[in-house]
Amino acid sequence: MAATMTSQHHASSLCHHRRISRAPRQHVGSLVHVMWIVMMGFTPETWASSETQPHSIKIEGDITLGGLFPVHSRGPAGVPCGEIKKEKGIHRMEAMLYALDQINSDPDLLPNITLGARILDTCSRDTYALEQSLTFVQALIQKDNSDVRCSNGEPPIIPKPERVVGVIGASASSVSIMVANVLRLFAIPQISYASTAPELSDNNRYDFFSRVVPPDSFQAQAMVDIVKAMGWNYVSTLASEGNYGESGVDAFIQISREAGGLCIAQSIKIPREPRPGEFDKIIKRLMETSNARGVIIFANEDDIKRVLEAAKKANLTGHFLFVGSDSWGAKNSPILNLEDVAEGAVTILPKRASIDGFDQYFTTRSLENNRRNIWFAEFWEDDFKCKLTRLGIRGNSGLRKCTGEERISRDSAYEQEGKVQFVIDAVYAMAHALHSMHIDLCPGSMGVCDKMDPVNGRMLLSYIRAVNFNGSAGTGVMFNENGDAPGRYDIFQYQLSNTTNSGYKIIGQWTNHLRLNAEEMQWSGGDKLVPDSVCSFPCESGERKRMVKGVPCCWHCELCDGYQYLLDEFNCDMCPFDMRPTPNRTGCRPTPIIKLEWSSPWAIIPVFLAVLGILATSGVIITFIRFNDTPIVRASGRELSYVLLTGIFLIYLITFLMIAEPSKVVCAFRRLFLGLGMSISYSAMLTKTNRIYRIFEQGKKSVTPPKFISPSSQLIITFILISVQLLGVFIWFGVVPPHTTVDFDELRPPNPEYARGILKCDMSDLSLIGCLSYSMALMVTCTVYAIKSRGVPETFNEAKPIGFTMYTTCIIWLAFVPIFFGTSQSTEKMFIQTTTLTVSMSLSATVSLGMLYIPKVYVIVFHPEQNVQKRKRSFKAVVQAATVSTHLSLKSSDKQNGESKVEPDRAQ
Repeated sequence: MAATMTSQHHASSLCHHRRISRAPRQHVGSLVHVMWIVMMGFTPETWASSETQPHSIKIEGDITLGGLFPVHSRGPAGVPCGEIKKEKGIHRMEAMLYALDQINSDPDLLPNITLGARILDTCSRDTYALEQSLTFVQALIQKDNSDVRCSNGEPPIIPKPERVVGVIGASASSVSIMVANVLRLFAIPQISYASTAPELSDNNRYDFFSRVVPPDSFQAQAMVDIVKAMGWNYVSTLASEGNYGESGVDAFIQISREAGGLCIAQSIKIPREPRPGEFDKIIKRLMETSNARGVIIFANEDDIKRVLEAAKKANLTGHFLFVGSDSWGAKNSPILNLEDVAEGAVTILPKRASIDGFDQYFTTRSLENNRRNIWFAEFWEDDFKCKLTRLGIRGNSGLRKCTGEERISRDSAYEQEGKVQFVIDAVYAMAHALHSMHIDLCPGSMGVCDKMDPVNGRMLLSYIRAVNFNGSAGTGVMFNENGDAPGRYDIFQYQLSNTTNSGYKIIGQWTNHLRLNAEEMQWSGGDKLVPDSVCSFPCESGERKRMVKGVPCCWHCELCDGYQYLLDEFNCDMCPFDMRPTPNRTGCRPTPIIKLEWSSPWAIIPVFLAVLGILATSGVIITFIRFNDTPIVRASGRELSYVLLTGIFLIYLITFLMIAEPSKVVCAFRRLFLGLGMSISYSAMLTKTNRIYRIFEQGKKSVTPPKFISPSSQLIITFILISVQLLGVFIWFGVVPPHTTVDFDELRPPNPEYARGILKCDMSDLSLIGCLSYSMALMVTCTVYAIKSRGVPETFNEAKPIGFTMYTTCIIWLAFVPIFFGTSQSTEKMFIQTTTLTVSMSLSATVSLGMLYIPKVYVIVFHPEQNVQKRKRSFKAVVQAATVSTHLSLKSSDKQNGESKVEPDRAQ
C-alpha cells in the first residue's frame, strides 16, 4: 500500500467555481453549513476552495476507515500543534496500521475485501480535531456543479472524494465529544480506544459512539470501592479541566454520595492553561484540609507531573496518598524524578495485556519500510535524539545526524503504550461488524456488493453493537446498549523498596466488584499499615459523635459523662436510677448495693460503746437485784429504777439494730426500740422529778402529801407516758408497714465508679426525728422539772443527779442535731448519721447510768457500811427540813447581795 499526502488543489479540478450547492438532504446540509460557519469561521465554499487538505495518512482500500490520533501535543497559544507524542500518538496510530495489516492478511475476516484508512492528527485539541474530522464527511455533502463552466467548453473534472464508513478514535474524551457531534449527523459510527468520559454513555446524544474501553463511571465506581476498602472517608479530588477530568470527578462524587460514608474535602479543577504558581496554590488549598490525605486525581500526564512537583516543592513528600485514574495508570512519564512523592500511589487501568505481535511489528519499523507514516521521520528524530537532513534544510549543529541504521528498542528505550491493545480491538470490532454485515447483505459475493456501496451507517452501527469476539489480549470485546465496553480494571500501586522490584505492582482487580490484596500494599518507608485519610478519627469507647453541620464525615467526640451511657453512635442516655454505666460506657450495669458492715470503722466505735454500756447496765441491774432489799436500793425507788435501767439497756441495744442488715423484722424492731428505750428512761426520770417537785411544792402549802406519789402510782404514770410512744409506733406500722429499700441517691458521687446503692430501712431523716421527738419532749420536760427541783437538798432526793443528767443529755442532743443534718450532702451520709445517732444515744444512756446508778453501785459494792438503815422521818419532818434549807439558802443569797431580810418560817 502506498502512502500519499493529500495536498490536493481543489481549484484545479474546477475551471470556474461560482457556487456549490448545499446537500440535497436539507436536514443535514443546512445544519452542517451553519455549524461550519459558527465553529470554523468559514463556509463550505471557502473550505472546499482551500489550497490543501490537512496532513493525513491515506491507505487505499475497498472500504475506508477513519482514524483520529493525538500524534502531536497541544501547541502553545496561537499554534495548533506542538511536539510529537511518541507513545500516545505514534504507538497508537501504528497500532491501527498494524491491525489493518493483520485483518487484510486474514483469509477468514473480510475475505477479498481490503480495508483502507484515512488517519488524521488531532494535536490533542478538540477544536483542531473537529476541523480535521470534516474530511470524513466531505464525501457525504453532494455538490451542484451545473453552473460550472471551463474556458474551453469542456465539463469540469471533479474528483470523487473518498467515503469513510467508520472512525477509530478519538483519544481524549473532549475530542471524541466534539467529533461525535458531527459524525452522528452523517450517520458515521465511531469506536474510541481511549475516551472514558461518562457523558459519552448518553445514547440519546452520542448514539453513533461506541468504545472498547469502559467508561469512567465504572472507573469511578472502582475508585470509590478502593477508597472504602482502605478505610478512607475523607478525600479531595483533582481534575484537569475538560470532559475527561471533570466528568470523571463528577462520576466519583455522584457514586460516593449514593454509596454514603465518603466525603469530599476539596474538589479542585486544574485550568487548561495554568498560570505560573497555579499548582503551588492547588497544594496549598489541599493542605487546608490536611486530614484528607487521599487525593483522587483525574488529570492528564502533564498535570499529574506538575502536581507531584508542587507537592515536592512544598516539602510534602509522603503526605498525599494519590488514587490515580487510567490517565496515570502504570505510566512512568508522570512520575519521572518524582518517585518519592508518588510512592504508595494507587492507580487504575483497564485490564490490558502487551501485544507481542505489535512489539515485533513496531521494533522492526524503520525509515525505509515505514514511509506510509508521514510523521515517522519526526518520531525517529525525537526517539533517537538525532537530526535528519532534508532537502533545503540545514542540519542542526546541536544534534547528531541520524544514520537511519538506528533500531527501536535497541538504540532507544521502548515500552508498549497501554492503549495499543484497545486500538487493535477497536479496528477489529469495526472489521467484525463489516464482516457480519457482508455475510448478511452480500451472501456468496466476492468483494463489496451493491448493497454495501455505500455502507449504511445506521445499519453498520447495529452490527457494531452486536459484535462479540475475543480481542487481542484474549478478553471478550462486546458493547452494551450505550456502546460501552464492560468494566475490567487492574489496580496498581507504585512501590519503592530496597530491592530491584520497585515500580508499579498489581494489587487487585475490579470487574463489577473489587478484589484487593491488602497484604500486597506498601506505603512510604515500606509501611504495611494503610495510612489514614479521615476527617475525624473514630470516637473512643463511651464517646458520642457530634456531627459537623454539612460534613457527614466530620464530627467531634464528646464523652458521655456522669451517669450517661452511649445509646447509639450519636446519643447518650441516662442509666436507670438503679444502674451505673459500664467502664467503657457502652451500656449500664447494676449499681452495687452496700450496707453498714460490722467491720466498718463507722460500726466498731458504736458497737464498742454499746457493749460497754450493756455490760455496765447489766452489772447495775444484777447489783440492784442482788441487793434489792438494802437501804440504798430501796431509797432509789426500786420500781422506777428497774424501769429506767430497762430503758437504758434498750438504748444500748438499739445500736445493734441500727447496724444489723436491714430486713422487715429488723426495720420493725428499729421503729419500735429506737424511741422506746429513750421514752422509757425519760418517762421514769420525768415521773421521779415530777414527784419530787410536787412533794416540794405541796410541802410549801400543807403537810398533806400530794396524790400519786406511791410506787404503784409512779409505775402507772410511767407506763402511761410510755404507751404514747408505743401508740405512735403502732399507728406508723398500720399506715406504712415496715420494709427495706435501696437508696441510690444518697451515695451517688460525680464519678459513677464510686456509686453505691444503700440497703436501708424505710426511715427517712424526718421519720427518724419524728420517732425520737416524743422522747425529746419528755427529756425537755424532765429537764424543766429538774431545774425547778434544784433547791431540794441532796440528802432527801435524786433531784440534783437527775438535773445534772438532763443538762448533760441536752448538751449531747444539741450537738447531735447539727452533726446529723449537716452531713446530709456527704457521700457517707448514712454511715455518719447512723454512727452519730447510736453514739449520741449511748452517751445519753451512759450519762444517766453514770450519774444516777454508778455512785450507788459503788457504795453498795465498795462501801457496804454506808448501806444501812437511817432514822425514818415523817413527811412533815422532810418538808420542814426542806423548807429550812430553802430559807437558809435565800438568806445566804440576800447577804451576798448586801441585804438582810427576815422571812417567816413556813415550816412552823
